[in-house]
Parts: sequence; C-alpha cells; structure tokens
Amino acid sequence: MATIEEGATVLILTEGGKRYLVGVRSGKRFHCSEGYVDVGDLVGREYGCIIQSNTGVRMSVHKPLLMDLLSKVRRVTQIVYPKDIGYMLIQSGIGPGSRVLEAGTGTGVLTATLAYYVKPTGRVYSYDVNQEYLEAAHYTLERLGLREYVELKNGDVSKYVEETGLDAVFLDVPEPWKAVENAWKALKPSGRFLSLSPTIEQIVETVETLRARGFDDISCVELLMRNMRVKRGMTRPEFLMHGHTAYIVSARKTLT
Repeated sequence: MATIEEGATVLILTEGGKRYLVGVRSGKRFHCSEGYVDVGDLVGREYGCIIQSNTGVRMSVHKPLLMDLLSKVRRVTQIVYPKDIGYMLIQSGIGPGSRVLEAGTGTGVLTATLAYYVKPTGRVYSYDVNQEYLEAAHYTLERLGLREYVELKNGDVSKYVEETGLDAVFLDVPEPWKAVENAWKALKPSGRFLSLSPTIEQIVETVETLRARGFDDISCVELLMRNMRVKRGMTRPEFLMHGHTAYIVSARKTLT
C-alpha cells in the first residue's frame, strides 16, 4: 500500500481536466481556479485518493510518473517528445546496468529518461557543446533524483568520445552523420545507434554515412500521434495534434 508522505510531490487531477504537480507539506494550502485544498491533510492517505476543494470540486491525487515530472522542467531548448522517446528506448534495448552515450543534452529530458532506465547500476554519458545547457540539465537531474547516474560532459562528439564498449548511442545534434565514426568506435559489437533529426536532408546524410561505415539493420521512422475526443455518439480525433516532431534513425553496429 503506497501512502503519501511529508515532502512528497503529488499529481492532482481536477474535474476540469487540469493537472498540477504539488509538494506536500504540513500547513500548505494549494490554490487553483477550481478552489483550494489543504495538502498537508494528504499525509498518510493512499495515492489515488479523492479529495474536494473548498468549492466542492472533485480532485484525484496520484503518484507522478516520470513523464509528469518531465513535463514541468524548465526548457532551454526544444525537448524530445514522449512518443519519440518511447520508440527510441524500445529500439535501443537498454535497461538497468546499460552504459549509454547521449549527445545534445539540451534541457535534459532525454538524459533524465535514459538515467531512469539504466539505474541503479548503469551510466549515462551526456555530451553538449553548450555549458549553459549542461547546467540546466544538472538542475533537472538533481530535482528528479537522477544526477548520480549521469556524467555531464562539455564536448563535441563529432571530434572525440572517451567511452568505449557502450550499449547504445543517442544523438540529438544538428549534424549526426559527423558523429557516426566516433559512435562506431564507442559502441560494443551489435550496440545500437539512434539519432533524432527534424529534416529530410539530415536523415539522408546520416543513413548514407551509416551504410558507408558498415552499420546494419538501418531504419528511419516518423511517429505521429493524435488524441481522441471520446463521447458516445460524438467520438472523433482532436482537431489539434503534435504532427511532425522528428525523424528517428536507428542502426546496429557490425564488425567490419
């Protein structure tokens, strides 16, 4: 039985469809457009419990998922979307104990997700050429309790990579093809290469370079996702959706 503790962060969902991440502290009152609740009263209650605001609005209280926590990080760059991250994780085959290189740390959303999946014995080596982005990622990882699983490195992976024997390489950089050679050297045999690119020109360069270097099992996909408005007799897709976000190139290292 999971109960809410003092100092925990909870996800509050309201009748109106609003989502709030709230820290639980004794004496604290949480206010929103649908009223207020005394969040200190949540201590000792089970996750999933139902509460009411002072205006009578029904709210449910849940343990946040990693995705909920990452949706609130301070953005210094464009983030990688969950639909793309999920596919990349499945394609990479990583898990607890994996050693992973990431290039293009940015805000740290992908960095944090990788750290979450390789912990407690794995390691993420995250490179970025911008020190400001590394500092932002450091803050994000600290807040999520994942900092100890990540080594943040100020560097350009197209010029050098220190690590070898890695399980996977994830690239979110403007010219991923320039890092293919170093990715090949860093990966263990059959290790996975994955890169994100927003344009056709980038994926053509990347795929051609992967082929020339001897990578195998090369693929490129684009994932589109749209929500459904579900109401009996009126169910239809939502008018707004996240369309194109990135093309995902994946490949497997072979020995040549």
